[in-house]
Amino acid sequence: MRIAIASGKGGTGKTFVTVNLARSLGMPVTVLDCDVEEPNSNLFLHGDLVSQSRVSVCVPHVLEDACTGCRVCADACQFNAIAVIGRKPLVFEDMCHSCGVCTTLCPHDALIEVPHEIGTVTVRQSQHVSLVEGLLDVGKALAVPVIRQVKGQVGADTDHPVLIDAPPGTSCPMVWAVDGCDAVVLVAEPTAFSLHDLTLAVDTVREVGVSFGVVINKDGLGDDRVARYCESEGIPILGRIPFDLDIARRYATGALIVDKEPRYRDLFLQMWQSITHLAQIGGNRDESLA
Repeated sequence: MRIAIASGKGGTGKTFVTVNLARSLGMPVTVLDCDVEEPNSNLFLHGDLVSQSRVSVCVPHVLEDACTGCRVCADACQFNAIAVIGRKPLVFEDMCHSCGVCTTLCPHDALIEVPHEIGTVTVRQSQHVSLVEGLLDVGKALAVPVIRQVKGQVGADTDHPVLIDAPPGTSCPMVWAVDGCDAVVLVAEPTAFSLHDLTLAVDTVREVGVSFGVVINKDGLGDDRVARYCESEGIPILGRIPFDLDIARRYATGALIVDKEPRYRDLFLQMWQSITHLAQIGGNRDESLA
C-alpha cells in the first residue's frame, strides 16, 4: 500500500504522524519525504546512508551561431523562461519547466537541452525503516521533479507499506505527492484556521480521486468544528491524537512518542488498521501521474 499523509496547511503534524506510524508497524516500511522544500523526517528516523544522487532537469541552451533572434522560442514558452533582447535570447533556467516546446519549434535548431541540477535525493536505512528524502536546492522553484524522483525510488512491485510525507498545502507538489496512492490521510488540528485549509485539501484530494480520511491532531486543544465538518461531509475520522505537552517535549528533542509510551503505539496501530481498511475499499494507483 502507498499511503500519503497530507494537510491543507503546514504545522498540523504530518511528519509526526508519518514517522510514528512507520516506527509503530514493526515491519519493513519505506518513508518517502516529499516535503522537499523542508524535509525533516531524518530528524526522527536516523539511519545509515545508503545512497545519494542529484536531481537534474533539462533546460534549453542557445547555440548563438545558429540563432537568428526570430522569437519563436520566446513566444512559444508559456512560463516566460526565454526572453529575446535585441536579437539575443536569454534563458532563465529556474523558470523553465522542461517541456521541450522551445527546442522542438526552433526553426533553426539553435536550441539544445542541457542538464540543470535542482536538488538531491538521499536514501537512509534505520532498523526496519527505509527513508527516501528529497531536498530542493536553495533558490530553486521546481519541487515536482524532485518529488517525482523520490517516488521513483519505490517500484510498483514493492511488497511492504510506503508512507509518503507530502508537502503542505494544495498546490502542484502536494497533488503529485498524493497522486497514485491507495489512500490519503489528511492531518488537521481542531481550530478554525486548520478547518479552513482542511476544506481546501478535501476538495483537492476529491479532484485527484483518492480515498481519504482525517486524523485530528492535538485533539482537545480547540473545539469540535473539524469533527462536525467530517461528519457532515461523510469523511471518516481515522484517529484522534490528544493534545499532550509530553508529546511536544519529546518531539522537540527528536524522540518518537511511540518509543516512550506504549499507549501511543497502540493508538497508532489502531490508526493503521483504519487506514488499511480505507485503502482496501478504494485506491487510485492505476491513474497515477507519476
